Amino acid sequence: MATINTNTGALIALQNLNATNTQLEQVQRRISTGLKVANAKDDGGAFAIAQKLRGDVKSFDVVKSSLSRVSSAVDVASAAGTAISDLLVDLKAKALAATDTSLDSASRTALNEDFKALRDQITTIVDNASFNGTNLINNSTNSIKALANADGTAVITVLDEALQLSGSIVTLTTTDDVSTVTNAKNALTAVKASITNVGSALARLGTKSKALAVQQDFVTKLSDALTSSIGNLVDADLATESARLQALQVKQQLGVQALSIANRAPQTILGFFR
Repeated sequence: MATINTNTGALIALQNLNATNTQLEQVQRRISTGLKVANAKDDGGAFAIAQKLRGDVKSFDVVKSSLSRVSSAVDVASAAGTAISDLLVDLKAKALAATDTSLDSASRTALNEDFKALRDQITTIVDNASFNGTNLINNSTNSIKALANADGTAVITVLDEALQLSGSIVTLTTTDDVSTVTNAKNALTAVKASITNVGSALARLGTKSKALAVQQDFVTKLSDALTSSIGNLVDADLATESARLQALQVKQQLGVQALSIANRAPQTILGFFR
């Protein structure tokens, strides 16, 4: 039946063209954003999962920053502790030399001055071994904690090692000298004990430094894995979308032509009245 009131062919052609245009807009949006799931409208489930993973990745960025700060503070403390250990080795040699009863007065005085200069250098190192306001060897910080997971429920704790003079680790005092044989022997005993104690403190710092590095490496890998998972959920396959774009552009042109043909169909009715 021929009619001018209802052009079924045109309606069908228009529906197909509108569907093609909708698909074309979707493909163009994916190509421009690089995302197949840009919002909840695209895929509510995938978007919700991706948002949770994005939150975890942001949290891991905070964890990495925390681990990095504490690791730097530990590295500074370790470097300072190594310098103190080297000074103690030199002090041991000076103290041992000063126990020699055959030394003349001038030689002992020179040794004593060297000893005191090295002894006081320990204080200088301890006072300046700070990173970002944190000093792990002067007994000013009980401990420092680094975040270890995205929930903040796990931490890595590093204790202050207190390497200042007259402490429990460096037992050499601020007044020890080698001006006499007796003083030299006492100083030698203190220095030898201090060398052992500082070695143990450096071992503890080294263990914590390694733990921080291992955790930082693990968190980085975990963050990278989550980022990859987010990409699998929401990233568009641009090669596929490019192929779809070309196909839909051709389909759109054909749809326009089909609609044009369908719109011309009622004109054939005019032929019935000639």
